[in-house]
Amino acid sequence: MNIPMVDLKKEFEIYGDAIKQSVMEVLESGSYILGEKGQQFEKELASYLGCKFAAGVANGTDALLLALEALEIGPGDEVITTPFTFFATGEMIARVGAKPIFVDIEPDTYNMDPKKIEAAISKDTKAIIVVHLFGKTADMDAIMKIASEHNLKVIEDACQAIGTEYGTKKAGTIGDVGCFSFFPSKNLGAFGDAGITVTNDKMIYEKLCQLRNHGSKERYLHSYVGVNSRLDEIQAAILLEKIKYLDIFLFKRMGIANTYTRELNNLIKTPAIYNDRAHTFHQYCIEVENRDQLSAFLNKKGISTGIYYPVPLHLQKALSYLNHEKGAFPIAERVAQHILALPINPTMTVSQQEFIISEIKDFVGASN
Repeated sequence: MNIPMVDLKKEFEIYGDAIKQSVMEVLESGSYILGEKGQQFEKELASYLGCKFAAGVANGTDALLLALEALEIGPGDEVITTPFTFFATGEMIARVGAKPIFVDIEPDTYNMDPKKIEAAISKDTKAIIVVHLFGKTADMDAIMKIASEHNLKVIEDACQAIGTEYGTKKAGTIGDVGCFSFFPSKNLGAFGDAGITVTNDKMIYEKLCQLRNHGSKERYLHSYVGVNSRLDEIQAAILLEKIKYLDIFLFKRMGIANTYTRELNNLIKTPAIYNDRAHTFHQYCIEVENRDQLSAFLNKKGISTGIYYPVPLHLQKALSYLNHEKGAFPIAERVAQHILALPINPTMTVSQQEFIISEIKDFVGASN
């Protein structure tokens, strides 16, 4: 049996014909940049998320960059975030000239621990970037309360959490700006790089729209030093078709996750599930002491696995100038040594999942 982490070919069989037709409409229109499909997708996504504005950009990394620039974060500023996330989160803080300030994570959710934020705040702190890791929301009530008390901006890195609910709101719509990635393997993925920023603030939205287009609102007139980061019309056309399946696919993911948890939670550490903090399972991550051995065992059986993430941000060479040493954020470091992602895609069959569970049980039994 060959079970991939993501099966995009199998997904394409579901919506491929509709996407081909939508892409042909773009090709025949002769309008390829900031056209009707992009505008339609921005409106559709804003409506889905329940926010006022959405500005499509080239990728999720640019979404973070432009969010920081729109909030005027730059040299001399500090931005608090988590050390346990994809590199882009800390990378974009450094890219605008600000200093990433890390706080350790909660041991069960892997998200930023709100109880550790206030100790990291200084006179130079301007913002918090919250990451909703693997599709599970961070404790936004606590984080927004701290941000309000200290007059800090909040950027939500919701690149892995589209559609995840937090109370009556969706991830990405609670802070000042929300950032989403449509990298192909995401729960809502394009056929290449794509991303979007969302906000409820009209002034921030208008600035985001200018920054993504060379800082320009009117052709050849530039109010800001911006970048070229516009959502491609073809990708927008693809996303317009795929968003129709988003909630169905999220439901499938949650069902697969529930089965994993029911079958494995007495053997290994499975993801924490809280009633007040939803999880849409961009990744289903377990923790095991002999992670590398289990990964190798499953791979030999044709079961793909992933490690998200093997090296926390504070120990990355590119950020060594921050002078963090091993032990600085012990929970993130421990999780990085033991975490393992199992296949969880909406096209997975019952027999495939049963095979994965059976092999894990065999491995754990042999290990004990």
